[in-house]
Amino acid sequence: MKAKIHPQYFEKAQVICVCGNRFTIGSTAEVIHVELCSNCHPFYTGKSNFVDSDSLIKNFEKKQQIAQAYQQKKVAKKEKERESQKGPKTLREMLMGLK
Repeated sequence: MKAKIHPQYFEKAQVICVCGNRFTIGSTAEVIHVELCSNCHPFYTGKSNFVDSDSLIKNFEKKQQIAQAYQQKKVAKKEKERESQKGPKTLREMLMGLK
């Protein structure tokens, strides 16, 4: 085996979670920062935490509101067209519309 090619091994490496939980393991890094651990992970705790870091839900709801407004305008426009085309036009109205 070649000498001095292996990384240094720390038997008491600290793992620090965002929730504040700390524990020791063996690792090549002396301190490890993690976002989830067995203390706060939804699979182990039974609680479901929903993280919306990119505001995906807000963007989706905004798109839904825009789509609903568009649909309402579209329906109103169709109703207006139907009302304007209600009943047969007289010959005079049709000839006046040609000008």
